[in-house]
Parts: sequence; structure tokens; C-alpha cells
Amino acid sequence: MGTLQLEVVTPDKTVVSAQVEMVVCPGVEGEFGVLPQHVSLLSALKIGALRYRAEGKDEYVFISGGFADVNNNVLSVLAESAEQAADIDAARAQAARERAEKRLAEKQEGLDQVRAEAALQRAMTRLQVVQFLG
Repeated sequence: MGTLQLEVVTPDKTVVSAQVEMVVCPGVEGEFGVLPQHVSLLSALKIGALRYRAEGKDEYVFISGGFADVNNNVLSVLAESAEQAADIDAARAQAARERAEKRLAEKQEGLDQVRAEAALQRAMTRLQVVQFLG
């Protein structure tokens, strides 16, 4: 079947650079898969789990929005932030989830609802990605 090059980068670092067999991305219109020799594609990404298969093993990466660009058998993911599942601190993510839930429940004056909901979504997605490790 072959492979394609996956590059997941943030403003700070390269999170993944690998030859992979397939990738499933969290697109804003729903998940989409990318296989070797995929046609050119540009898509916005939402907060979610990016899954890729390398050497027959599935790996997971937390993505906090960004863009995916497929061109010439290379999938470039430009993310606002990204973390491999093994690098996620589950306790920190759980604490962030609890803080966000508390803020939303209290409905304080001046609360940025959208920002609080996004923080909750990021924390919950990080916890979900950690669960994929088994």
C-alpha cells in the first residue's frame, strides 16, 4: 500500500515527523482519512484526536485546532497546539477539566463562555486521547 509523510507542527516544535500508512484527522466538518497518494486537500481542524498508523501500530495525538494540508504524498498538520498521547499529563488535564466545569457552573459575571467551553473541550479531549493508550 505504501506510506505518506506526516508532519505535525506547532508554533513551538515538531510533534510528529514520520512515514505512516494512514491518518484520521479531526476536521471541522467531521473526521477524514488520508491514505498514501491522497489527492491535494486543505482542511480546517477542530479540537480532537488525530490518529495515525505507523508500522502497523496506531498512535494518537491531541490537536487543538489548526489546518491540514495534503500535497505530494505529505500531510502537514499545522496546529495551535499538539501533544502525543504519551506526553499528556492526565492529572493536569483532569484538574483543567474540573476548573473549566467549575467556571461554567458558577456562571460568574464577566465569564468568557466561549473560552471556558473551549478549555473544557481541550481538557476532555486530552483525557480521551490518554485513554487510547489503554
